[in-house]
Amino acid sequence: MSPDPAALLVLADQAIDLVVPRLTGLDRSAALGVGTKSSSTDLVTEYDRWCERTLTDHLASARPDDGFVGEEGADRASRSGVTWVIDPIDGTTNFVYDLPGSSVSVAARIDGIDAVGVVHDLVRGERYRASLGAGATLDGRPIRASAETSLPTALVATGFSYDADRRRAQAEVLAEIVPEVRDIRRFGGAAIDLCLVACGRVDAYYERALNDWDVAAGGLIAREAGAEVDDRRADHGAYAAVAPGIADEFLALLERAGAHRP
Repeated sequence: MSPDPAALLVLADQAIDLVVPRLTGLDRSAALGVGTKSSSTDLVTEYDRWCERTLTDHLASARPDDGFVGEEGADRASRSGVTWVIDPIDGTTNFVYDLPGSSVSVAARIDGIDAVGVVHDLVRGERYRASLGAGATLDGRPIRASAETSLPTALVATGFSYDADRRRAQAEVLAEIVPEVRDIRRFGGAAIDLCLVACGRVDAYYERALNDWDVAAGGLIAREAGAEVDDRRADHGAYAAVAPGIADEFLALLERAGAHRP
């Protein structure tokens, strides 16, 4: 029998409920156990690792045959057809600096298709949810991508790689995009950025060098809210989520600006 997305959504909520109180109730005078990964700017904390362990332990206890893909190393093949894709703290730099833009992101992939997504904003205390074909919600209320139809008045979010050379190239792309839109916002967390598109707080988002755990939950939430999601990661291009009324024009702008060049 195929897994029930509604039951998986409840399980994802339960797992996130286990970690949110500790992550939001921190004594900021205490050490966070900060280290680095791929570069000196790519931060990780003891809370990232604790959060991933707590999430996977809970999910595995409830569904022992499921697989895992997690940013901090969770990696287990699925025997059930369900794989959980987890970013325990998306926007770790924001988390370390006590800034907005960090979240817990949990997605359930059924037979290779992202079917359930939950993103909890650790600063605003908001929770975004979606399941395939059932729409997206913010704290239980249905949400939709913006009704923007004019690219020059569109507010666009983006992010940058941890690699210095790639950042330089991304800045060159950004220089081509800024004059064509209302303005740019850089919040520092892909999951939150995608949810902001989903609820219409920004009109578009794009970024290069994203991983599955960055976009599995947020991308589903954006799609279920009516945004157009364009995934060029397989060709080393940008991942984008755009309000439908400006999608064609914005995606063409990304192409002209070189967002998809290797």
